[in-house]
Amino acid sequence: MDNPKPGLSARETPAENMTEALISLENLTGNARLIRERIAGKARIMGIVKANAYGHNVHRIAEALEASGIEDFGVANIHEAIELKTGGALKNPARILAFASPLPSHIEFFLKFGIEMTVCDAVTLQAAKEIAASQNKTLRVQVKVDTGMGRLGISPSTAMEMLREIDQSPYIELSGIYTHFAESSSENGFTEKQLTAFKALTAEYEHESGRTVCKHAANSGAILSHPDSWLDMVRPGILLYGYHPAKKTPCRLDVKPVMQFEAKVIFIKTVSAGTTVSYNRTWSAPGPRHIATIAAGYADGYYRALSNKASVSINGKAYQQIGTVTMDQIMVDLGTQHNVTIGDKAVLFGWNGPSAEEIADIAGTISYETLCAVSSRVKRIFV
Repeated sequence: MDNPKPGLSARETPAENMTEALISLENLTGNARLIRERIAGKARIMGIVKANAYGHNVHRIAEALEASGIEDFGVANIHEAIELKTGGALKNPARILAFASPLPSHIEFFLKFGIEMTVCDAVTLQAAKEIAASQNKTLRVQVKVDTGMGRLGISPSTAMEMLREIDQSPYIELSGIYTHFAESSSENGFTEKQLTAFKALTAEYEHESGRTVCKHAANSGAILSHPDSWLDMVRPGILLYGYHPAKKTPCRLDVKPVMQFEAKVIFIKTVSAGTTVSYNRTWSAPGPRHIATIAAGYADGYYRALSNKASVSINGKAYQQIGTVTMDQIMVDLGTQHNVTIGDKAVLFGWNGPSAEEIADIAGTISYETLCAVSSRVKRIFV
């Protein structure tokens, strides 16, 4: 957790943590700089800080990104938007867009806190018009267009009707039009198909309305693979946090991991040949071995799927994780000789150990999920 529970002073909780996620703000701002250099000033940057900034702490990440010159932020929903808006991290007026299509009961909070709302269906738009009119306030919205992602968004064939309705409403202000790519790291042509549909729609709207509007589509993959998709603003997510969206992209940036997940060695023992370790006895010692227990498990975000497959780094040396990953601990094989002592740090992933991408590959997932999975009981330490 980021702070002790209410009512407890720092002196009443141990200063030494069992698990920590080191967060390098220097690496974060360096990654942002590389992205800015990549787009060469051709577009604004929206910092994607949803899901608690991919598990890194939204307030500290947004604060650092704002200090680096970013003024637009994307979050998942109105709850995350309010948390960011009221958290005190942002020192200047910022544009915050909530990506989720809201429930009708949420709309008044977009007005109250000045959050930009996603609109992609007629029912939500009608509710927004009525609520904004009843409060005599202007609601800023962005229209999400589904050009092929198949998740959220109005069809390009009916989007013009919605855009016209927004322009005719005295209480609704259009601040942007956006879409999302389904496989932007690939060059199989589908992204270009999506982009063509999006550009045709926005060109039609701007020609008919006689005004320009902020258009954005490029996520991390498109920043690397599709310069023609940068438009007015790009939306880097995983790139900011130090990983590429795919193993192969036409362009690679020298981004660095922002998070390092560490846990303490809390127990060391010696076992004889044939000794089994952990639930279901999935590992058996091939000979005399020293075994270390480390204070992190699947409740901290170290996947159970990593059992007997991953390694950790202790004092600069890799050690195999053994036995079934448990809720609160894992075990590693120190071999027959070692220099590990209780209290040493084991790097589970990060700049001094296996990468989040390597851990994700072993677990059959992606680096995004690996970062987001690091739980709230893991103390974030900013370095």
